[in-house]
Amino acid sequence: MSKLPYIVFGKPDIQQAEKAELMDSLDSCWLGTGPKVKKFEQDFANYKGIETAQVAAVNSCTAALHLSMLAAGLAKGDEVITTSMTFCATINAIIHAGCTPVLADIKSDTYNIDPEEIIRKITPRTKAIVIVHYSGSPCDMDAIMAIARQYKLKVIEDCAHAIESEYKGEKLGTIGDFGCFSFYVTKNMTTGEGGMVIGKQQDNIERIKTLALHGMSTDAWSRFSDNGYKHYQVVEPGFKYNMMDLQAALGIHQLARLDINWQKRQTLFQQYISAFSGLPIQLPNPGDADSKAAYHLFPVLIDEKSAAISRDQFMLELHKKGIGTGVHYQSIPSHQYYRETYQWKAEDYPCAKKVGETTVSLPFSATLKQPEIDYIIETTKALLSA
Repeated sequence: MSKLPYIVFGKPDIQQAEKAELMDSLDSCWLGTGPKVKKFEQDFANYKGIETAQVAAVNSCTAALHLSMLAAGLAKGDEVITTSMTFCATINAIIHAGCTPVLADIKSDTYNIDPEEIIRKITPRTKAIVIVHYSGSPCDMDAIMAIARQYKLKVIEDCAHAIESEYKGEKLGTIGDFGCFSFYVTKNMTTGEGGMVIGKQQDNIERIKTLALHGMSTDAWSRFSDNGYKHYQVVEPGFKYNMMDLQAALGIHQLARLDINWQKRQTLFQQYISAFSGLPIQLPNPGDADSKAAYHLFPVLIDEKSAAISRDQFMLELHKKGIGTGVHYQSIPSHQYYRETYQWKAEDYPCAKKVGETTVSLPFSATLKQPEIDYIIETTKALLSA
């Protein structure tokens, strides 16, 4: 076991500024959706170079995806094409919106959805594409948007990994009809739990904000602030998806340090690439020169035959030595519920199947110190060179 403390897979960067902002919220007694959520929305819009009226803060990326589909006008029975290599939330949001998920295989180099596979899955019932910018590496947006225009499909970008990412100079989340972001604890910036929606059309964002708080016409800040009580009407049955000021208190300062921490992640990514070149593993794609990756994960593929160790055994050995890891992800068709409900077979999505069975994410965080990085590199090389 390492003499270092256990190295957590995705440790968040929490500093004094966040703690002070949280205490300010506690002292003010305004804990729910209020002025700090509004400021966080403004700051996020500024970061993305869009109008504040185009963003809505919510309590998770899952909520962002669900509400985007409702605002897009998707209805029961509509088919939504998405990737076979993603977290289950992407699929579940499609299901909760009453739509039918349709899987497409991924590209073997980026692990992003393959545009050619999208075309193969389009039917007269197809109404939307939900793409996932895996690990913060941009999907082929030129090809995807061309497909969407040709077939008149909505495009929803799952940017859970891709807050900082850009595609040929365009910020991810601003290219499709909607962009959905996650601020979960392991993400490049965190609010503990939390999410954000970007919408091209401001009326869609207005509806999302209404749906996110029970379908009420006026939010809590407007009803209970020192401007006086405001009556409200329920205009449609909504959900409890709103973000709290306690979450936004973290997000305001996390966002302010996002680019500084991106530089740290880029440096770490390059360190890993250099250190692990020549080992019997497949390294992550470094991305295109004309785009910007978020460097959210560092996934490697462990080929048991060439590495003489299985993925799961490799993870176990790292754990024994004080190093945490993750799996991003098992392919969607490999999960019991989806197999039984949709009769999906993993072998029908061979690229996703291979990645799902062999991928492991090494510790990757802006908080990692050089002794920890050195230990991760030395231990990994020792295991894969044995």
